[in-house]
Amino acid sequence: MKLTTLKYSRLLAVGLTGALFTLGASAEKPEWAGGGKNGKQGQKEMQVPPDAPGQSGKPGKGAKGHEAEASANVTVGGYFGDSQRTVIRDYYGEQSRVGNCPPGLAKKNNGCMPPGQARKWAVGQALPRDVVYYSVPQSIVIQLGAPPPEHRYVRVAADILLIAIGTNLVIDAIQDLGRI
Repeated sequence: MKLTTLKYSRLLAVGLTGALFTLGASAEKPEWAGGGKNGKQGQKEMQVPPDAPGQSGKPGKGAKGHEAEASANVTVGGYFGDSQRTVIRDYYGEQSRVGNCPPGLAKKNNGCMPPGQARKWAVGQALPRDVVYYSVPQSIVIQLGAPPPEHRYVRVAADILLIAIGTNLVIDAIQDLGRI
């Protein structure tokens, strides 16, 4: 009798353990995760889950309680417009006409590109950790307008990028300042 009870107890324990492991596998993705049959896989807009760190759960409020601007939904590859490209062209075009590369670059007859620095970034991808970037001069930031919340302008080699703070996701770029 004891042997039969022991076998049933083991069988029950194994069955319950198996059931617990399969429950986690059958859980569905949250709405904000995307993907799946009805998901928006081709969408290029950044989405932040409502319960993500830095979100207060209230619409229009950031982590610090400041009102979020309508431009917080930044579309990858669609931020810089013609007016902003003109500002960059005027500033860095003048620099290159005078014979100077953008600040921080050594000119070696290679279009102001640092030695060994090929384009290692792509729009829509995170900036690699080994890529060196510099802040854009404040006079240009004023002319471009303030970047969206949680974003900043940086210069990587001969390119101006808009990146997300924290993830270093490249949102948009103005490329090849040396050719302007």
